[in-house]
Amino acid sequence: MTAFDPWDPAFLADPYPAYAELRAHGRVQYFEPTNQWLVPHHADVSALLRDRRLGRTYQHRFTHEDFGRTAPPAEHEPFHTLNDHGMLDLEPPDHTRIRRLVSKAFTPRTVEQLRPYVTKLAGELVDRLVAEGGGDLLTDVAEPLPVAVIAEMLGIPEADRAPLRPWSADICGMYELNPPEDVAARAVRASVEFSDYLRDLIAERRKNPGDDLISGLIAAHDEGDRLTEQEMISTCVLLLNAGHEATVNATVNGWYALFRNPDQLAELRADHSLVPRAVEELMRYDTPLQLFERWVLDEIEIDGTTIPRGAEIALLFGSANHDPATFPDPERLDLTRADNPHISFSAGIHYCIGAPLARIELAASMTALLDKAPTLTLAAEPRRKPNFVIRGLEGLRVHTA
Repeated sequence: MTAFDPWDPAFLADPYPAYAELRAHGRVQYFEPTNQWLVPHHADVSALLRDRRLGRTYQHRFTHEDFGRTAPPAEHEPFHTLNDHGMLDLEPPDHTRIRRLVSKAFTPRTVEQLRPYVTKLAGELVDRLVAEGGGDLLTDVAEPLPVAVIAEMLGIPEADRAPLRPWSADICGMYELNPPEDVAARAVRASVEFSDYLRDLIAERRKNPGDDLISGLIAAHDEGDRLTEQEMISTCVLLLNAGHEATVNATVNGWYALFRNPDQLAELRADHSLVPRAVEELMRYDTPLQLFERWVLDEIEIDGTTIPRGAEIALLFGSANHDPATFPDPERLDLTRADNPHISFSAGIHYCIGAPLARIELAASMTALLDKAPTLTLAAEPRRKPNFVIRGLEGLRVHTA
């Protein structure tokens, strides 16, 4: 047995020693509590993310019964309808069709055009934090920046944005391992409310189109690139959730890591040109998305172990990002690390479409804090969220002077 226990507060506080133990046990290990095969090594995780014998879904090829799985409970249907029509949980050809449309909004040129807006907003948020002498870095900077950016891209009016983060948090609760029924109920309710809101907004954009992404998806549909209304709704929810959840957690995880590594923080304060490398290293060091799941569509073998069709594989991103076979001295935070092939943005056809935008947002908030709050300090020890898959903090209280 290893110390891998995704419900143990001690494990959640610091899962990385348990990952080292997992890696020492071999390349794949069955974990009975979740009926999953754990894959902890970087080379295997990276390769399996690109392996077409695995899929985010199996329903493009098999029924639940054919695959040896039980259909989700009927009362969870609104969540699964919303989730299963987004490109993250689709495989080709549907995935290809939707990603092709959405990718037009995330080309390098389009994303680069957002940089002035992101930089200005980050500066304003940090100015407010400094004016107050400090506050909660999570709610004052980390959350509002990416939520505003993706909401602006989608064309969600500013007056409508308050429920977006709570809806997202409730929906993402279903991505944890074996979520309890109260978590599922909140996810279902949020799925219904968010879907209803977007259905009304899409109807409004049909009548009064703008230059936002929702209007663009409607126009593409009218020109022959077909998205069903459900696909449009699911795509918008996915972009909102994925477009800020990881960035929020990467921001607070990253600053908490810097506070615990004052030599690295001092080096960063002395040389702001390290910011791009710091963003990559902090995402590796305390990975915001610890696990990604794949279904085995066709039998595979890992290190002599046969994984049958119908099994589920848990690709451990956090472990892969601390694998000494890929990262020298992986437990050390090193903001000058040049060779950093972390997989925090996934890989293969499901590589994060918003990665370039996330990097701009993370760099903008970090630079603004370094410039405007050069003596930023931790005001109180934060509490970890009681989650494993999506790793973050309940808050991060700071002083700016």
